[in-house]
Amino acid sequence: MTGLTHRQAEILNTARASGRVMVEELARRFEVSAQTIRKDLNDLCERRSLTRIHGGAIIASGVENLAYEARRFVAAEEKKAIGAAAASLIPNGCSLFINIGTTTEEVASALTSHEDLLVITNNLNVAMLLYRHPRIEVVVAGGTVRRADGAVVGSTATQLIGQFKVDYAIIGASAIDEEGALLDFDYREVQVAQAIIANARSVMLVADSTKLRRSAPVRIAHITQIQTFVTDQELPERLAMICHSKGIEVVEALPKAGDIDDASPDAAPEAAPVVRLR
Repeated sequence: MTGLTHRQAEILNTARASGRVMVEELARRFEVSAQTIRKDLNDLCERRSLTRIHGGAIIASGVENLAYEARRFVAAEEKKAIGAAAASLIPNGCSLFINIGTTTEEVASALTSHEDLLVITNNLNVAMLLYRHPRIEVVVAGGTVRRADGAVVGSTATQLIGQFKVDYAIIGASAIDEEGALLDFDYREVQVAQAIIANARSVMLVADSTKLRRSAPVRIAHITQIQTFVTDQELPERLAMICHSKGIEVVEALPKAGDIDDASPDAAPEAAPVVRLR
């Protein structure tokens, strides 16, 4: 990217590799003041390369499919709030699919106090989060494990999913367009997601609002194929109208303000996420 100083280019490369950068760490690395680093971050944010968070910045969400570990830092608090809100809608004693994604993993994290669940997943990270809990039975789809993110993809995983009919499916998406198409980057992953949708009685989409500003080439499904959409902001008008006309429940899970606002470093966070039903 033209117009960047050498330090700003290095900051951007670091953010692309790890998902986020922190002011104090950068100040020590480059042996400059925190104020200088904040100015660099502000310049990069003005270019829409980064987005500010409390104490630093994260890589801005765009058309690029970021490394999985880096994606954990994009809208991290929003994803945590979405996960808690989605888990609160899942009753004890039910069966569910959970597919690959950093947001679906937050749902799994919030399900650990549930009882008598059967969870079928193609996400090894979800399996590792849940298998230790004695009141949760975990079934992992077989097949090739993708090293980049721990996803099990391919025909074997799809075939296993087809053997179940579960109460709920928890799915994510890399992008959602204004016409309601749910999109992703990997065709093999999309095939698994489509099988999950086809074999669940109720489908819950969990996606933060950055997904509404992205693009991806492969179609998973249409938003009219889901029953519940848990996100972190009010939907754009056109998408909101589609959800309203089709009776899709939209849940807004608002994260703790203190964790995402860098304007006042000493601001106290709210006690818990706020959930709004629409």
